[in-house]
Amino acid sequence: MRIVLKQFRDTVAFSPNKGKRRTVSPRSVPLGEAGLTLLEMIVVLVIIAIVAGLVTMNVVGRPDQARVTTTKTNLASLSSALKMYRLDNGQYPTTEQGLKALAEKPVTPPIPAAWPEGGYVSENPVDAWGNPYVYSSTGSGFQLKSLGKDGQPGGQELDADLDAKGG
Repeated sequence: MRIVLKQFRDTVAFSPNKGKRRTVSPRSVPLGEAGLTLLEMIVVLVIIAIVAGLVTMNVVGRPDQARVTTTKTNLASLSSALKMYRLDNGQYPTTEQGLKALAEKPVTPPIPAAWPEGGYVSENPVDAWGNPYVYSSTGSGFQLKSLGKDGQPGGQELDADLDAKGG
């Protein structure tokens, strides 16, 4: 165990097993070696900048991939909500009622008999790019899709349609 007594600038070493004390003189550091030099600081900053640049290069372009993943997850959640709607009411919402029927009780026929308070989703859903989902009902099934980043049918890569079918 070491205790530094700043008032005396001495270090006292105490060994609990032996009960002996001894005084150790502090190691003096020459003035030229205290702290970091400007050159050392610049080298550290350059290393940090290189690492930050590598991290940035790997992260750029990922937001769109995250939006695709989010939209796929939302499609699966909406499909589950539509299936729950069908279990409760015997049929899917009509194409005219759309996905709004999951957030607000429809007022156009067929009006659901067992629509729960609070609905199946909290608000009218949109995809990760802010575009509304495209929903159509066949009566015994449904098709649900996002038109991708461009909001237009078809497309490739980020503009490709993402879909879910149920029934």
